[in-house]
Amino acid sequence: MICGPKTTLHGKFGKMLNKLTQTYKGKKVFLTGHTGFKGAWLLKIFNMLGAEVMGYALAPDHAENLYNLIDGENLCKSVIADLRDSKTLSDSISGFQPDFIFHLAAQPLVRLSYQIPAETFEVNAIGTAHVLDGMRALQKECYAVLITTDKVYHNYEWEYPYRENDRLGGYDPYSASKACTELVIDSYRNSFFNTKTFDEHKKAIAVGRAGNVIGGGDWAKDRLIPDIVRALSIDQKIEIRNPNSIRPWQHVLEPLLGYLMLGARLSAEPAQFSEAYNFGPLFTDALPVSNMVNLAISCWGKGEYFTPQATNQPHEAGLLKLDISKAITQLGWAPKFNAEQALTYTLNWYKSYFEYPADIAAVTQKQITEFING
Repeated sequence: MICGPKTTLHGKFGKMLNKLTQTYKGKKVFLTGHTGFKGAWLLKIFNMLGAEVMGYALAPDHAENLYNLIDGENLCKSVIADLRDSKTLSDSISGFQPDFIFHLAAQPLVRLSYQIPAETFEVNAIGTAHVLDGMRALQKECYAVLITTDKVYHNYEWEYPYRENDRLGGYDPYSASKACTELVIDSYRNSFFNTKTFDEHKKAIAVGRAGNVIGGGDWAKDRLIPDIVRALSIDQKIEIRNPNSIRPWQHVLEPLLGYLMLGARLSAEPAQFSEAYNFGPLFTDALPVSNMVNLAISCWGKGEYFTPQATNQPHEAGLLKLDISKAITQLGWAPKFNAEQALTYTLNWYKSYFEYPADIAAVTQKQITEFING
């Protein structure tokens, strides 16, 4: 039950897996959010690269969690704890003595942020400060890639794609919390990890901004693809809240590869790459939700959707595009998939899961290898 078209990979990547191995093999990587959707994919990649990983995150939230499906407990030293527990976090970082920190842990859901706004700010902004405090206490060289979101920008909902130096902001608590996180990061960069004094502290930090990531193994509530898959797998109509909202769709492996390339360049030239970078699709792949739903139904071979009457729905942005020229020109990164290919790759993962669940770890590794080496 593989849906198509065939996903032909492109881009100037060559045997990127081998190149990344040169940077990360044998290195210690402290990975926050390793039990989450993006974190589990990144954990698997680090395992394939030969890195030694310590993960720090909350426990997986359900049995279908990708972390469990890939046997994540055997891929890292796992610390199950909260970012707000500053002592446990600091002790974990100091005890592990990482060469790299990749910070993905967060409260990542817009709609949930309306229910727990203060907690969202605390986890995302103060939690990041705790990570950076742990890094600051290290008496060794260390490089951090800190992940925020495309939603950090003050969104005017216009056609103009946002660049890294555009104004930050946020209507909803999630977006605002991530803009606050960026201010925290910038303050620590200037105050403690200033590139002008790198020879003294031997540390550098960079930011990756990406959003509307899709891929196999995401089961979160109030996300488009998980909602589609849940409905299609039990022959229910798909409920779509905002069919006309336009988003920059990308497969999860796209920004993860960007984060890894950013970490590699940061460690080689910290003064040049201690900045923020957007990772997103080409402008032509910022598509309405309705287009993605119809593509999913076509790929799955059945299904239909409906839009419920809106009553007291929290605000969600209708249009958001990213300018990715900085990542293309400075990092040599570029999108490999268009929106249809990203969706096909994603749904093929879910089809494999429902048909051959015991093989899903192998399917995950195969998709990583094909994508990065394509």
